[in-house]
Amino acid sequence: MDRSSIEVLRRDSEWSGLHALVVGLGVAGFAAADALIHLGAKVTIIDKAESMEGNERATILDILGATIVCGDDTTLPEGIEVVVLSPGVSPLAPIVSAAREADLPIWGELELAWRLRDPNALAPWLTITGTNGKTTTTLMLESILVSSGRRAIAAGNIGRSLVEVVMDPTPWDAIAVEVGAPQLPFVNSMSAQAAVCLNLAPDHIDLFGSFEAYRDAKAKIYENTQVAAIFNEADAETIRMVEQAEVVEGCRAIGLTLGIPDVSMLGVVDEFIVDRAFLNERRDSALELAEITDLAIPARHNIENALAASALARAHGVEARHIREGLKAWKPAAHRIATVAKVNDVTYIDDSKATNTHAAQTSIKAYESIIWIAGGMAKGQDFDELVTSVGGRLKGVVLLGVDQNLISEALARHAPQVPVQRVTSTEPTAMKSVVALAAEMADPGDTVLLAPGCASWDMYRDYGHRGDEFATAVRELGK
Repeated sequence: MDRSSIEVLRRDSEWSGLHALVVGLGVAGFAAADALIHLGAKVTIIDKAESMEGNERATILDILGATIVCGDDTTLPEGIEVVVLSPGVSPLAPIVSAAREADLPIWGELELAWRLRDPNALAPWLTITGTNGKTTTTLMLESILVSSGRRAIAAGNIGRSLVEVVMDPTPWDAIAVEVGAPQLPFVNSMSAQAAVCLNLAPDHIDLFGSFEAYRDAKAKIYENTQVAAIFNEADAETIRMVEQAEVVEGCRAIGLTLGIPDVSMLGVVDEFIVDRAFLNERRDSALELAEITDLAIPARHNIENALAASALARAHGVEARHIREGLKAWKPAAHRIATVAKVNDVTYIDDSKATNTHAAQTSIKAYESIIWIAGGMAKGQDFDELVTSVGGRLKGVVLLGVDQNLISEALARHAPQVPVQRVTSTEPTAMKSVVALAAEMADPGDTVLLAPGCASWDMYRDYGHRGDEFATAVRELGK
């Protein structure tokens, strides 16, 4: 199939002449391969796993006729005409370089999903990215949309694969799409109804090579936005992204603030979340959407997330009463500033989802006297700014994980008065020792906070596994 034919492929196109390479056989990779096979394309899948024996996804795709190559996710097979990348594949990966050298189209999950939408039921996409808060905002938005009576779902970097969702035979009214930075470099045709970048701080430097490349990837969330490009007034980078974005004519820039909002903004007045953007009388009045106390956890960052979810919903046309109903119905996801237990008047908090320094800083600033549990895979981050900003709140620190030295050195430079304990075991059960050391350092009234500031993959399957091990250790401590 020639390049010009590939560029215009859509759900109702002829796919039988296409040979597609899918990189990675995770949830998204499986959904992409399955959909492409269903449409008639020839599919080859490569994955770095040495063997697919016992892998149910591989077995199914093999039966369906796919070719699966194990142990090598760097070499471009012959005859490939388009490359589909699973989320998390670095833009700097060898397979990406090989595809570029061969001048092949490269699609991420979002690009493929956008092309595979049902032309007879084009559900609007409401897209959310940012260094932190994506999942919470997406779940808040899903709750609002469902409360309004719409058939809606959260997908993408959360829950179900976006390709699987768009291939659902029952039409959706709207899709809340969580978008991770690695998904964005390979998006070309997506045109969200409304989009937001919640915030921006250094993260995924290991995948992108520089903060600038990471920032440029995030900025693509706004390209071709139709109704509302939503920014965080407190984050200058998000403002610049919107100013520089090529949007659909008529798309409005909508701001978010924790203060009293100006025209074309959502903000907070006394205890209320209010809208001065999506009402005709916005120059003279504000529309009450919800109360801060409607949120299950009315912390500062959750108010920011609620503002973003509300703005996206309002851009979609959701009425104010349904905003409040949805925010009241929202339930926080696990491992996000979750209270595990109180033992000997010490509170133990699981914020294992704090996988970067920006998230860890937000978490630490919610408490006064903290025993901080930190460490893991640093992803190219620097910890000096974090330690400088929160050092006064730290009563003690317990470190674990492969890059704990980076945090230890930052503490020595900027908070030398804070005692530090280190656990060198790389076994998941090492969390028992971590919690025991933290308990020894804590006094009644203190908070032991798991906010690692790092990824979990050096010791755990994911941040959820890490948080579960923490909770188990705390409960055993309580016994």
